Amino acid sequence: MDTAHRLLQSALRDELLSLILELSPQRFERVILDLLAAMGFGGGNLANGHMTKTTGDGGIDGIIHEDALGLDAVYIQAKRYAPDNKISRPDIQRFVGSLTGESATKGVFVTTSDFSKDAQDYVSRVQQRIVLINGQRLADLMLQHGVGVRVRATYSIQSIDEDYFA
Repeated sequence: MDTAHRLLQSALRDELLSLILELSPQRFERVILDLLAAMGFGGGNLANGHMTKTTGDGGIDGIIHEDALGLDAVYIQAKRYAPDNKISRPDIQRFVGSLTGESATKGVFVTTSDFSKDAQDYVSRVQQRIVLINGQRLADLMLQHGVGVRVRATYSIQSIDEDYFA
């Protein structure tokens, strides 16, 4: 059962990523806000987050409050790239510059592809707290938090309760 579940999850993750790659950039950004809300950002309320305007957004695609009280904002950059088109250090540097321009301390950079080693190393050295989410992790988080997926069936596997008979 475990092996079958892992295979199904892997196939579902791949299908989810394929569907995400077909979305418009605006819809992709909305999916990211939905995911962050499902993860508890903004107190789980989508009203505590918003997408920025499509053009002239200054490198910020969305903003969501860290909690329901709105004590701190998390700035979002979302890039819907082909799997072989990695996010490079200059992409991250532009995002850091956008955060600095907003006096922001926290950001999430999400891509459907992956991040270069140089980009990952750079994030560990900047003053802002930036979380990088690649395509695989994005799909895993969507599965974990039920965004874009639905439970079709649940199976219960039972075993003897040794304590009951002791």
